[in-house]
Amino acid sequence: MPTEGSPTADRPVRTAGGIVSRARRLRWLRVVVLHPAIARPGYWFATASGWVWGAALGRFRLRRAGPLVVASGLPKWAYGRGGTTIGAVYLTTDNTSPSVLEHEAVHAAQWKKYGLAFIPLYIDAGQDARHNRFEIEAGLAKGGYGR
Repeated sequence: MPTEGSPTADRPVRTAGGIVSRARRLRWLRVVVLHPAIARPGYWFATASGWVWGAALGRFRLRRAGPLVVASGLPKWAYGRGGTTIGAVYLTTDNTSPSVLEHEAVHAAQWKKYGLAFIPLYIDAGQDARHNRFEIEAGLAKGGYGR
């Protein structure tokens, strides 16, 4: 907690949630950022980044699974929890059951809809998957999140 007179006492603390909540009030910003002409290139950039990351760390073990490119064999430090979807690329070591891939395909669709805005929106939705709207939409049980 900053004390009076400390360098951070006079500055407001900015979090992703605070920025997102302020941006929500600006309807025009939402319309612009989420417009497909803006969101889609962000999705493509995220997919390309995920592909490069997954290919390099997974020794090019990439395969198609519906709308996803699955990069398996990655070291556990290369992604979050059991796996992470970046754009249309699912990064994991070996968590590739059909239900998990179905869950991750929903995240790929979310990336496609929101583009790079998905990052602050996901952070703003919270770390607890049971209350994160994106995890709920993808299916908690399919993603391995117990109720």
